[in-house]
Amino acid sequence: MPKVTIRKPVVSGRFYPARAPELTKQIESFIDKTALKSEAIACMLPHAGYTYSGLVAAQTVSRIKIKDKIVLLGPNHTGLGAAFSIQAQGTWQTPLGEIEIDSDLAKAILKNSKYLEEDSIAHAQEHSLEVELPVLQYFKKSFQIVPICILSDEADKLEEIGQAIAAAIKETKQENSVLIVASSDMTHYEPQDQASAKDKAAIQAILKLDIPALTKTVRDLNISMCGYAPVSAMLSCAKLLGAKKGELVKYQTSGDVTGDTSSVVGYAGIIIN
Repeated sequence: MPKVTIRKPVVSGRFYPARAPELTKQIESFIDKTALKSEAIACMLPHAGYTYSGLVAAQTVSRIKIKDKIVLLGPNHTGLGAAFSIQAQGTWQTPLGEIEIDSDLAKAILKNSKYLEEDSIAHAQEHSLEVELPVLQYFKKSFQIVPICILSDEADKLEEIGQAIAAAIKETKQENSVLIVASSDMTHYEPQDQASAKDKAAIQAILKLDIPALTKTVRDLNISMCGYAPVSAMLSCAKLLGAKKGELVKYQTSGDVTGDTSSVVGYAGIIIN
């Protein structure tokens, strides 16, 4: 039997509580208990410490029917591993339990992409996908994942990766079984008014599913949106799966939590349908 790769949590106890009871209690304090759940093709969630971005993430997921399989797309903050890294086998652990990688779907995506490489190094210390998992687990106890970590922002390659994910989902006839989740924070460490104005422009492009406009806005306004590449790949995939529009569930900044608006990070929760 091949050895199972277990990816242990690396930011529990820092970005979110390390013990299940405290973690569950914190997520529970954020959720929207009145939210009506609906089907979603994809979504964008923030990935900071739960104190700062947990409310945005939890209120967004509160409105989504979590599917049996989730393709996670996140930025590579560490610089480790391949430019486009997919982990195709093993399990991920969080304080709320283990999550199995859907190897069949991962391998189908790999087959369809010239750029994705099977690689676990990029994921070993990266937090952008890990922090999404407990929020998803709170709402659905059992699901499988395909983790993809992106270091490059080359537009044609991001579009191709989105196409490869969509093709794999269609080939395996799982259009109704897979949720695409892109992980991204927005502007980093700018005054609140400035950050909010920049983020509003980027969010408008995302809501229109307009990838060229998102890229142009991020570059023209010099927006330090760490996950705009994963969001671009997610939008490429979602459009091929029939998405027509996005909906902003919540936007806030770290300044809304701390009261310090002199240097903030922005967080947005968006549903794509």
